[in-house]
Amino acid sequence: MSDSSKDLLNFWEDQMKQSHTSSNYFFRKSPSHYHMMLLVMSAYKLNEKLSVEGLKTKLFKTSRPKSALIINEACEKGFFRLEKTSTDQRIKNIMPSETFINEFKEYLNTLKNISY
Repeated sequence: MSDSSKDLLNFWEDQMKQSHTSSNYFFRKSPSHYHMMLLVMSAYKLNEKLSVEGLKTKLFKTSRPKSALIINEACEKGFFRLEKTSTDQRIKNIMPSETFINEFKEYLNTLKNISY
Protein backbone atom coordinates (compact mmCIF):
# COMPACT_ATOMS: atom_id res chain seq x y z
CA MET A 1 0.00 0.00 0.00
CA SER A 2 1.39 3.41 -0.93
CA ASP A 3 2.08 5.97 1.78
CA SER A 4 -0.64 8.35 0.59
CA SER A 5 -3.38 5.69 0.61
CA LYS A 6 -2.21 4.58 4.04
CA ASP A 7 -2.50 8.20 5.19
CA LEU A 8 -6.09 8.30 3.95
CA LEU A 9 -6.89 5.02 5.66
CA ASN A 10 -5.28 6.17 8.92
CA PHE A 11 -7.21 9.43 8.73
CA TRP A 12 -10.51 7.58 8.33
CA GLU A 13 -9.73 5.17 11.16
CA ASP A 14 -8.74 8.06 13.43
CA GLN A 15 -12.01 9.83 12.61
CA MET A 16 -14.01 6.74 13.51
CA LYS A 17 -12.14 6.33 16.81
CA GLN A 18 -13.29 9.76 17.91
CA SER A 19 -15.71 9.97 20.79
CA HIS A 20 -19.27 9.08 19.84
CA THR A 21 -20.23 12.54 21.05
CA SER A 22 -17.97 14.28 18.51
CA SER A 23 -19.15 15.83 15.27
CA ASN A 24 -16.71 13.57 13.42
CA TYR A 25 -18.77 10.57 14.42
CA PHE A 26 -22.24 12.16 14.31
CA PHE A 27 -22.10 13.55 10.77
CA ARG A 28 -20.76 10.31 9.31
CA LYS A 29 -23.63 8.14 10.50
CA SER A 30 -25.42 8.31 7.15
CA PRO A 31 -25.35 10.15 3.83
CA SER A 32 -28.19 12.35 5.15
CA HIS A 33 -26.15 13.40 8.18
CA TYR A 34 -23.13 14.18 6.00
CA HIS A 35 -25.24 16.07 3.44
CA MET A 36 -26.80 18.13 6.25
CA MET A 37 -23.36 19.04 7.58
CA LEU A 38 -22.23 20.18 4.13
CA LEU A 39 -25.41 22.23 3.54
CA VAL A 40 -25.12 24.03 6.90
CA MET A 41 -21.39 24.71 6.51
CA SER A 42 -21.82 25.87 2.92
CA ALA A 43 -24.51 28.37 3.97
CA TYR A 44 -22.27 29.52 6.83
CA LYS A 45 -19.26 29.96 4.53
CA LEU A 46 -21.32 31.89 1.97
CA ASN A 47 -22.92 33.98 4.76
CA GLU A 48 -26.38 32.82 3.70
CA LYS A 49 -29.33 32.28 6.01
CA LEU A 50 -30.55 28.67 6.12
CA SER A 51 -33.88 28.04 7.79
CA VAL A 52 -34.93 24.74 9.31
CA GLU A 53 -37.58 24.36 6.61
CA GLY A 54 -35.08 25.28 3.89
CA LEU A 55 -32.68 22.63 5.14
CA LYS A 56 -35.40 19.97 5.25
CA THR A 57 -36.29 20.82 1.64
CA LYS A 58 -32.68 20.64 0.40
CA LEU A 59 -31.92 17.23 1.90
CA PHE A 60 -32.49 14.70 -0.85
CA LYS A 61 -33.93 11.26 -0.15
CA THR A 62 -34.60 12.17 3.49
CA SER A 63 -38.12 12.48 4.85
CA ARG A 64 -39.07 15.68 6.64
CA PRO A 65 -39.62 13.86 9.97
CA LYS A 66 -36.19 12.17 9.67
CA SER A 67 -34.61 15.54 8.81
CA ALA A 68 -36.23 17.09 11.87
CA LEU A 69 -34.84 14.31 14.08
CA ILE A 70 -31.31 14.83 12.75
CA ILE A 71 -31.55 18.62 13.21
CA ASN A 72 -32.84 18.23 16.77
CA GLU A 73 -30.10 15.76 17.65
CA ALA A 74 -27.41 18.02 16.16
CA CYS A 75 -28.75 20.91 18.27
CA GLU A 76 -28.90 18.77 21.43
CA LYS A 77 -25.28 17.72 20.90
CA GLY A 78 -24.25 21.35 20.47
CA PHE A 79 -23.21 21.18 16.80
CA PHE A 80 -25.95 23.53 15.57
CA ARG A 81 -27.92 26.31 17.18
CA LEU A 82 -31.22 27.83 16.11
CA GLU A 83 -31.78 31.57 15.80
CA LYS A 84 -35.16 33.19 15.39
CA THR A 85 -35.34 35.83 12.69
CA SER A 86 -36.16 39.39 13.63
CA THR A 87 -38.84 39.73 10.96
CA ASP A 88 -40.77 36.48 11.57
CA GLN A 89 -40.37 34.77 14.92
CA ARG A 90 -41.72 31.51 13.49
CA ILE A 91 -38.72 31.09 11.19
CA LYS A 92 -35.59 29.62 12.75
CA ASN A 93 -32.23 29.74 11.02
CA ILE A 94 -29.62 27.06 11.61
CA MET A 95 -26.12 28.16 12.56
CA PRO A 96 -23.11 25.98 13.31
CA SER A 97 -21.69 26.32 16.82
CA GLU A 98 -18.18 27.73 17.28
CA THR A 99 -16.97 24.33 18.48
CA PHE A 100 -18.33 22.64 15.37
CA ILE A 101 -16.86 25.30 13.08
CA ASN A 102 -13.43 24.63 14.58
CA GLU A 103 -13.82 20.85 14.25
CA PHE A 104 -14.94 21.25 10.63
CA LYS A 105 -11.95 23.47 9.79
CA GLU A 106 -9.61 20.93 11.35
CA TYR A 107 -11.29 18.16 9.33
CA LEU A 108 -10.85 20.10 6.07
CA ASN A 109 -7.23 20.98 6.82
CA THR A 110 -6.42 17.34 7.48
CA LEU A 111 -8.09 16.31 4.21
CA LYS A 112 -6.14 18.98 2.30
CA ASN A 113 -2.86 17.60 3.61
CA ILE A 114 -3.56 14.03 2.49
CA SER A 115 -2.50 13.24 -1.03
CA TYR A 116 -3.85 10.23 -2.82
